[in-house]
Amino acid sequence: MLTWFSGGVGSPGIMVDFDGKPDSLFFSDGQRRIDFVLVYEDERKKMTHKRSDRKKQKRKRQVYESNLINSGLQLEATRSVLDEKLIFVKVHAPWEVLCTYAEVLHIKLPLQPDDLKTRDSAFNWFSRLFRVDENIIKPEQEFFTAPFQKELLSNFYIQDKDTFFNPATRSRIVHFILSRVEYATKNNVKKFGINKLLDTGIYKAAFPLHDSSFRHLSTDPNCPSERYLLYREWAHPKNIFKLQPLDFIRKYYGEKIGIYFAWLGFYTNMLIMAAIVGVGCFLYGCLTKDNCTWSQEVCDPNIGGKIIMCPQCDKVCTYWNLTITCESSKKLCIFDSFGTLVFAVFMGIWVTLFLEFWKRRQAELEYEWDTVEYLEQEEQVRPEYEARCTHVVMNEITQQEEHVPYTACGKCIRMTFCTSAVIFWILLIIASVIGIIVYRLSVFLAFSATLSQHISGTEAIRKYLTPQTATSVTASLISFIVIMVLNIIYEKLPRTQTDYENSLTTKMFLFQFVNYYSSCFYIAFFKGKFVGHPGNPVYWLGKYRNEECDPGGCLLELTTQLAIIVGGKAIWNNIQEVLLPWVKNLIGRYCAAARSQKVIPRWEHDYHLQPIGKLGLFYEYLEMVIQFGFVTLFVASFPLAPLLALINNMLEIRLDAWKLTTQFRRMVPQKAQDIGAWQPIMQGIAILAVVTNAMIIAFTSDMIPRLVYYWSFSVPPYGSHSSHTMKGYINSTLSVFNISDFKNASKPFSPWFVNQTCRYRDLRYPPGHQHQYEHNIYYWHVIAAKLAFIIVMEHVIYFVKFIISYLIPDVSQKTKSKVKREKYLTQKLLHENDLKIVKKTMGKIANKIIQGVDSTF
Repeated sequence: MLTWFSGGVGSPGIMVDFDGKPDSLFFSDGQRRIDFVLVYEDERKKMTHKRSDRKKQKRKRQVYESNLINSGLQLEATRSVLDEKLIFVKVHAPWEVLCTYAEVLHIKLPLQPDDLKTRDSAFNWFSRLFRVDENIIKPEQEFFTAPFQKELLSNFYIQDKDTFFNPATRSRIVHFILSRVEYATKNNVKKFGINKLLDTGIYKAAFPLHDSSFRHLSTDPNCPSERYLLYREWAHPKNIFKLQPLDFIRKYYGEKIGIYFAWLGFYTNMLIMAAIVGVGCFLYGCLTKDNCTWSQEVCDPNIGGKIIMCPQCDKVCTYWNLTITCESSKKLCIFDSFGTLVFAVFMGIWVTLFLEFWKRRQAELEYEWDTVEYLEQEEQVRPEYEARCTHVVMNEITQQEEHVPYTACGKCIRMTFCTSAVIFWILLIIASVIGIIVYRLSVFLAFSATLSQHISGTEAIRKYLTPQTATSVTASLISFIVIMVLNIIYEKLPRTQTDYENSLTTKMFLFQFVNYYSSCFYIAFFKGKFVGHPGNPVYWLGKYRNEECDPGGCLLELTTQLAIIVGGKAIWNNIQEVLLPWVKNLIGRYCAAARSQKVIPRWEHDYHLQPIGKLGLFYEYLEMVIQFGFVTLFVASFPLAPLLALINNMLEIRLDAWKLTTQFRRMVPQKAQDIGAWQPIMQGIAILAVVTNAMIIAFTSDMIPRLVYYWSFSVPPYGSHSSHTMKGYINSTLSVFNISDFKNASKPFSPWFVNQTCRYRDLRYPPGHQHQYEHNIYYWHVIAAKLAFIIVMEHVIYFVKFIISYLIPDVSQKTKSKVKREKYLTQKLLHENDLKIVKKTMGKIANKIIQGVDSTF
């Protein structure tokens, strides 16, 4: 049945009933393809708004739809099968509209098939084992392309007008029109764009259609069922070890989605080598831990068993035996070994190789996906930016008037406000970190009083659950919860789309950087560094005594913190990104139980999926770059981080793919030349990682003090051993304190009656020395060695990074040649076609002249 629905005065649209074809992607005539779908609630059946508001909304919608029709688009409406209040407006772009806007957007389209021969890689036979079967997903035919021009229509490779513009390009063009069509004018300011209408609730949704169900092939023979193929050959968990069909992903979802999965796949592949080396270093630590002399001394009843340590907090803490830390010292030997240094140097080089090879891979994709000149030719001004352009300024270059969203003064105010907001959130994070530090300091007192630490105690649980361990684990868990909460709060709260996203990327990453990494920086570089000595401890806020590290250092605590945050973050993100959409869709299907008894059209199926969100894959990039920071910035303390990241990413690729193909509406295909601002952010992280890892080895681990002892202080004139050895290291790194020198404020309640001294972790002169409790010569040797190590390690790695960057060009010679060859052939082809037209035209003119001369004779 056909009826009319009003799209405005003089511009009617057609209301049709659903034809009962669930997989149809066409209007009721079966000829015109559905390029976009708009969904609104019938104003006559709305009960939640005032009547005057419903009339205003209806009027805006009618004006908008009328202007869509005036723009050349064709509309057809169908009432919902499940909910009579919903109306689906299907949008079709005719050939003339597609050609017009393809020229406006400078979209590159095929000229002729690409006849350039490509050489197979030497490893092609190996990669073929992991590729998708070419009989299932056939490789896309390559073409020489050029920006579309209507006047040169005959030059383009048009075999079928219906397929010349693929569905992704059609949806992109229609979305461009939808984003710029006017729907109202207020105070001489035009209001336009589908995004505003969605925000105000006039439309409930706007999306391009998936081409089929992901569970089965389409019943429509004209449908290629690309969604089904993507799910079966890409998103399904069985494909976890297969290479991704990137060209097919790009064809269906557009270049922006394609470049994300290309980057994520490349990053995951590069992690394989880092994970192998990291596991090797971890196994080296496991195999050599039994030969760890200083750990043996800690566990030796005749050495560590006779060393009594000073209390680590005021009054309530008691004296304790060094052997309590026996188990933690054994674990520390695994991570604080020579393999850690090798791995830190390796990761400094690995991150450079990753970034340089990714640039080359990105350049190849730019050529293959025709985005080499995208930013200069195709990217348009964001409609949201365009709508705010009410101020007129003079362009200094063109000397023409231009519209901008704010004046120079307004821009300064805006920048001040944005900067203040970012600073406020960073200060809030710093405040939360200080709160966690205060928690550590105060709860350590409670654990010290609760957990028995009698010197003669032999309880098995005390070997593992020390006050230090309990404080560290609980503080790490609280830190992780605070990070997630602040992250959620912040997420609730530029000119082109690329500028907008790059600006948002920088601000968001700055916040996330402080949020995620601040606690790790505290443990690595501040905890235990400014504690004074038992006779003169340093206090936080004049009340809380600074934390001390275990006798083996804070490296194990940093490892624990990283393991909890990295592992917890991966689990939390997967729950948030996968489980929540799945549950929402499950509830939606349950509430619409009648769907199982009725035939539902494709557009209604897609409407009940989750919207992708305005920022698209922004948070996916953010999640991976934060992970990249954990893998590189603190890898010296946790060599298993690349392995955990590799496992997570292998799952992440398939989960993101599953989410896109099964749980979300189809995204509007978008062009993208690269990964945007994430590239310089990763380069900054790579530079910072060299410094942080060098400082972790120097200041957080005990590697440098051990080396200094082995080469200088184990032998005369400072030591008593005849040859270089690690024996006596623990005794040399624990200073002596006379318990009579305790101040009343910090003197422990429990008396000590065996002797008058205890030990503490520091390098100071003993009581009775003329410089008692001041740093000794060993301390200054260690400080000098640490600074020298940082300078040497940084310069060596930076030099190697510079050499690698110089030797690996951003664009391979092969890709450069291809780009030049394509430009040459494209220009030649267009020139030859123009010459043919000229010759043909001139030939006709010459024939007419000859005929005229003959008739005269």
